[in-house]
Amino acid sequence: MTKSGKEKTSQKNLIVGIGSALVDILVRESDEFLAQTGAKKGGMTLVQSAGFIDSTVEKSSRKPSIVPGGSACNTILGIGRLGGAARFIGKRGNDELGALLEKALVVNNVEPRLLVSPSATGRVLSIVTPDAQRSMFTFLGASSETKPEELLADYFCDAAIVHIEGYLLFNESLIRAALKAAKAAGALVSLDLASFTVVESAKNILEELVRDYVDILIANEDEARAFTGRSDEEEALEALAKKAATAVVKIGKRGSLVAHKGKKAAIGIVGDGSAVDTTGAGDLWACGFLYGLVNGYPVEKAGRLGAACGYEVCQVVGAQIPDEGWKRIRKFL
Repeated sequence: MTKSGKEKTSQKNLIVGIGSALVDILVRESDEFLAQTGAKKGGMTLVQSAGFIDSTVEKSSRKPSIVPGGSACNTILGIGRLGGAARFIGKRGNDELGALLEKALVVNNVEPRLLVSPSATGRVLSIVTPDAQRSMFTFLGASSETKPEELLADYFCDAAIVHIEGYLLFNESLIRAALKAAKAAGALVSLDLASFTVVESAKNILEELVRDYVDILIANEDEARAFTGRSDEEEALEALAKKAATAVVKIGKRGSLVAHKGKKAAIGIVGDGSAVDTTGAGDLWACGFLYGLVNGYPVEKAGRLGAACGYEVCQVVGAQIPDEGWKRIRKFL
């Protein structure tokens, strides 16, 4: 449903994501190793140089996994793996990691629209400890350099949904340009609030942007509480539903709550709720949900598909579901 309240009649099914073009470097290590880095367990630390990440990886006794990363990128890669029409917009460095990222998008059925910078490709070091907690160091590099004037109208052409990660709220001019371009293309706008810290930092513009542009609003319970001021998730969902035609509150092992076209649905989890690593769980939930919506699934089925994708990514380290996991998801479909 559009902001005007009219149903979309277009048969377009392309989902375009815009966000940070990052590479995830994943290492399984001990609590002792994590303590030596100075990281706060479960937290995210921004670093100003790729050198810190590279030197930390060299100290690890484990071989790292290197895969595409970034919230919106994870979601769009999942849509590509589901067989959906997918495109990703971001900025990478003119280096080996940037080339790896672009190749991975193509291999996973995603059309890359990657701008190129002389700066190093952004990267995230995720240290996963035995309790499945992930602690991250993030070097944004080239991913933070996208300029509003670089978002060409052609990038959004034929989009049914444009999915925007909440981290773009830290760059007000860029997110406004993305929102305007998405609406000019006739697309629905999906916004994942990303983190309660993002919501708290962007409160001064978030209300306006959601009201004027957002059709699908995705939050976990902490983000929903930060945005609405409601501690009860049912009340938070109702408050979000007044701001966007489709609203989601993810509630961890209890599943998710969705409000759509005036109706509410409680959607349970898929699987036993276990997790090896929660990296990308929300991003992959969004991939299943958006794929379902754009292909005309009832909202409950779209939510269940989201839950299946979220469960499978929690069974591995990192945000990339292996082939066997995708086979199980297709059986679910």
